[in-house]
Amino acid sequence: MNGGGGRRLLRQLYRAALSGADPRNRVETALGEAKVELILGLAQEVGAFAVGKAASGMIRGARGRFSRGLAILPKGGPVFSLPGVEVLSSAHPEPDRSSVAAARRALEFFSSFGPEDVILCLVSGGTSSLLALPRRGVTLSQKRRAVARLASSGASILELNRLRTRLSAIKGGRLGASTPAKLVTLVLSDVPGDRAAVVGSGPTIRARRGDLVRIIGVNADGLAAAEAEARRQGLSVTRARSRMSGEAREAGKRFARRAIRLHPGQALVAGGETTVTLSRPRGRGGRNLEFALGAALEIEDETGLYLLAAGSDGRDGTSRGAGAFADGRTVERARRGRLDPDRALDRHTTDAFFGRLGDLFVTGPTGVNVADWAFALRL
Repeated sequence: MNGGGGRRLLRQLYRAALSGADPRNRVETALGEAKVELILGLAQEVGAFAVGKAASGMIRGARGRFSRGLAILPKGGPVFSLPGVEVLSSAHPEPDRSSVAAARRALEFFSSFGPEDVILCLVSGGTSSLLALPRRGVTLSQKRRAVARLASSGASILELNRLRTRLSAIKGGRLGASTPAKLVTLVLSDVPGDRAAVVGSGPTIRARRGDLVRIIGVNADGLAAAEAEARRQGLSVTRARSRMSGEAREAGKRFARRAIRLHPGQALVAGGETTVTLSRPRGRGGRNLEFALGAALEIEDETGLYLLAAGSDGRDGTSRGAGAFADGRTVERARRGRLDPDRALDRHTTDAFFGRLGDLFVTGPTGVNVADWAFALRL
C-alpha cells in the first residue's frame, strides 16, 4: 500500500478515536446512572453549567434534563444554541478580559440556585483559560506572565494547573463554593491520572457532602476505539504500555523506536500529553508536531512505516493543525526542499516545516479534549 493509503488509515484511526471519546455520548451514558438520576430527580430545579473545549457536546448530551443553563466555549469554535442555554465565548489558550467576564457570569449563575436545587456541571479541558478570575492582590497580567513562564520551562499540565489554582479566586472548588445547591460534576479528562480536581483546575470540585463527581471520558476511550477500527481494517494492534509524556521530541523518538519493530500489517497506538521546553527564538508549532518530527528523524529510510501524532481537540499549540504525519521519507523530502529538521526543532518552527511538506494534519476544532494520540502503521 502506498503512502496515501497509510495516511488514509491513520485518519480513520483518529476519527475512530474521536468517536470513542464523544462528549455527547459520554454525558448521555452518565445521566443514565441510577445515582445520578436519583439526585437530579429529587431536585427542585436542575441547572446545567458546561465549560471547556467539549462544552458544546456535553451540554447537548444533557438536553432535556435541566431548566436553564450556561455554556462557556473557546472563541472561534463552533457556535450552537439550545433553548434555555446562555452561551458565552472566552479566550483560549491565554485568558483575557472575556475570561474574567465569563468567570463573573459563572459566579452569578451558581449563586442563583438554592439548597434544594442541583447544578449539573459539565467540565472539560480548556476551562482553566476560559474561566479566569485572579485572587485578590493578583492582576490578570501577573497571572498570565507567571503561567507563561512555567509553561515555557516544559512544565506538565499538573504543575500548570496547581499554579493557576493558587492564583485564582474561582478554581480549586471556589466556583462551587459560591452556591448552596448540590453539584453533580461530569468530567471529560485531558490530564494524567484522570483526576477530576485537576481537569480545568477543578472549579466545581468542593468535596461537599451530597455532591457527586464522575470521570466520564478519558484518553484511553479514544485509544480503545482506534484499536477496534484498526482490527476492523485487518491490522493487529499493540497499545504502548506507558502514557506519552516528557519532552515531545524525545517522546516521539521513543515511540518511533517501538514502531520500527512493527511487522507489515501491525499497528501501534499511544496516548497522553507531552511538553515542549521553549527556547529563543521561537516560532509556530506545537507538541504533536515536535513529537512527529522527533519520530521522523528516528525512522528515516524505514519502508512502509507511517505515523500520525495529533491532539484530540484539533489544535496543536500555535500550529494551524491538530498534528502531523511522518514516514520514512519525511527527512529526505525535507532536505531536498532545503528544510533542516534539527533547526525546526531547535527554533520551534515545526508548523512551517510540516506545512512546506504538505504533512500538517488539519481538522479544525473537534469539540473533544482528552489530550493527544499517536498512531503508527507498518504496511
